[in-house]
Parts: sequence; C-alpha cells; structure tokens
Amino acid sequence: MNVRKNKPVIGISIGDINGIGAEVTMKALQDSRLQKMITPVIYGHGKAITYYRKTLEMNDFNFMQVRSIEEIHHKKTNVINVVQDSPEVNPGVETREAGKMALAALDQAIVDLKAGHLDALVTAPLNKNNINTEETPFIGHTEYLTEAFEAGKSLMFMVSEDMRIGLVTGHLPLREVVSSINAETIKEKLKIMLKSLKQDFGIAKPKIAVLGVNPHAGEDGLLGSEEREIIEPMVKEFKDKGNLIFGPYPADGFFGMMHQKKFDGVLAMYHDQGLVPFKTVSFDSGVNYTAGLPIIRTSPDHGTAYNIAGKNCAEAGSMRAAIYLAHDIIKRKNDWGPEN
Repeated sequence: MNVRKNKPVIGISIGDINGIGAEVTMKALQDSRLQKMITPVIYGHGKAITYYRKTLEMNDFNFMQVRSIEEIHHKKTNVINVVQDSPEVNPGVETREAGKMALAALDQAIVDLKAGHLDALVTAPLNKNNINTEETPFIGHTEYLTEAFEAGKSLMFMVSEDMRIGLVTGHLPLREVVSSINAETIKEKLKIMLKSLKQDFGIAKPKIAVLGVNPHAGEDGLLGSEEREIIEPMVKEFKDKGNLIFGPYPADGFFGMMHQKKFDGVLAMYHDQGLVPFKTVSFDSGVNYTAGLPIIRTSPDHGTAYNIAGKNCAEAGSMRAAIYLAHDIIKRKNDWGPEN
C-alpha cells in the first residue's frame, strides 16, 4: 500500500447524493485538523458538491475537481467525477440514477485502492434498494467489498469510544440466523476480531465477550441448544489456547449491566443484537469498520436519512469519527510493519 508519511490519502465514496452523505462529508472535512492530517479524495461529482455547497450555504468549503487520482493535490479536498453526465440532485428522493452513481463511486474507489493509490476508504451511506438489481446484486458495503477484495470472510465491527461490537452474521433475515451460526463461522469471526484488536487497535492481549443467540443464553438448554453445543465449546477452545475469551452471555443482561465496558470487544451473534445497543449509546459517534480486509474501510454508522437530506441539520460526528479512525489505523498499521 502506498502510504505517505504523515499525509495518507483517504478516499470517500459519496454514497447516495440524495441522502445526507455529501452534507456530512463536507461538514467533516471542514475540520481544519483533518485537512492537515490527510489528503481527502471524494468519489462523486463536482455538480453534487456544488449543489450542496450552495444549498447548505457552505461557501467556505473549497474543493478541486480532478480527472483521476494521479492529478490530486495534497493540500486540497479533491473531487473525482465518477459519471460523465451531470447528476440530478433531489434531496430526500430515492432514484435509480443516484443508486448508479453511488455504485460508480464505490467501484472507482475500489480500482484506486487495488492500484495502491489510496491508503483507506471511507464510505458515505447509500441506499441498497436503488442499487440492487438482478444484474448487480448488492446487499451492503461489507459484503460487496469482501467479494471485491476476495477476502473470503470479514467482520462487521462497530467501533466507538464506549464499545467495539463485531457480528457473526450480518445482513441476513432473522429466520436464517440460527442456521448460519456454527463452530467454524464463530471461529473465523473470533480470529478476525482478535487480529484486528491487536493490529488495528494496538491491544496486545484483547479481552472478548461472546454473546449467546437465544434468550438468557439458552437457559442451560431450556430455551435453545446452540450455546451449549456450539458457542461454549468454541469459547473453551480459544481459552485453552491462552486467549481471553469469555461467554456466552445473555445479551439483555450483558448490555443492561453495561458489561461491555469490561471488554475490548464483544462478539454478537446477529445484526440487531449488536447494532441496537451500539447505536443507542454511540449513534452520533459510532463507526462501522470492516475488519479482515486487505484494505482499510470505515463508514459512519447511520443511513441516508432522506427525511433530513438538504436541510442542513445532519450531524457529521459519525463521518468525522470514521475519517479519524481510518487515519489512526493507517498510522498504526504503518508503524506495525509488513511482517505482522
């Protein structure tokens, strides 16, 4: 990876231009500290940025439009047009055109990541519905990037100052969750989490809590056997190897007693089990980090928020945190060295 000392290049895919992606990106990049720390490259379109600069009265937001990554200026915010035609911006409206542009932005960022021109990618929120088609299946950034970089397995890792929560299963219908939870999957996710906590977050001996999948963690088999037959043996296997892995814990009592504060990471079994407590505590500052990829990808933990798009009331805290986390992981990985 082409890491530039003290000045990493971070790509930002604009997401759905009719949502709040452009607004939170522009607001985050107004942080003067960030401008000194990184070279931002927005993958989107200059017309969309200009539209929001005018609509949001952000006249002091300046950017330079470039044709490709090779032309970027390291003291400016750069914008690369990912579509030839000027896009129609309709805040709060779901359109197929916006979906095509969001995917084009992501695809171009992936090309530049693979070529080593970017040190990390921050993805602004998009709408899966106006991207997903039979020709282009799309269920989420995590899955799309995992396939694009042939990572096999990755971990959706929600990160804030208060907690770090990884998911065994991600964007799955609830009826498919239990059948997808098995010893091999839990083992893979725990390995990714352990490695990420060590290398990405600099924690030498991570302490991880594993949640159960059933109410009350199965109640000794009364409410389900997955804990006793799958999760407990896997936890024991990791502990026997010297890892600080504990559980399975009942999710309600675990978060109700704020036990997440005692651990470096928490492994939840399914999406809402982990995301509900995370967003309750960290909605304005949480970051979605995809662990297990050969590249660094972060994202704010919210969606397109069509209902407030273009109204100048979107909070940029989560986007700002996503950019800062990307920068911190770049720096830590660079210090870590390639042999690790």
